[in-house]
Amino acid sequence: MDFIAELLKLIASLNDHQVDYILIGGAALNVHGLIRATEDVDIFVAPIEANIERLKAALRGVWDDPCIDEIMASDLCGDYPVIRYGPPHGTLYVDILTRIGELATYDDLAWESIRVRDVDIRVATPQTLFKLKRGTVRAIDRADAQRLALSFDINEED
Repeated sequence: MDFIAELLKLIASLNDHQVDYILIGGAALNVHGLIRATEDVDIFVAPIEANIERLKAALRGVWDDPCIDEIMASDLCGDYPVIRYGPPHGTLYVDILTRIGELATYDDLAWESIRVRDVDIRVATPQTLFKLKRGTVRAIDRADAQRLALSFDINEED
């Protein structure tokens, strides 16, 4: 299965299991029409135990992997609220976040729904992606922020 097909299968499962999530990162740029290669999928999830259980059910809906049971709400709500999940088969790595330091929590992120191949994707708005990417140390993120600003008429001083 290719990256896009696997991504859409994951998103459909998140939707089917009513997970509170927001797609961010390189995959989100692609959804907004700014094509960029990416090696993973970054999703922000609401840091609520019931939501994390729905997330695990959604992941199990895509991959038959007992390691999914090792994902714990206490990990995602703790000091290091990021987990990388790599399925046993496939091309998709999933970074699951509930917070980015002091910069952003799930509730801080504005999102919109964009339909891709009959799948509704909850994706961070271009303005939100810009805020997440503009001040990072990674050159690719700063370049993404510039592309977002130019493509969506975002004032880089905001």
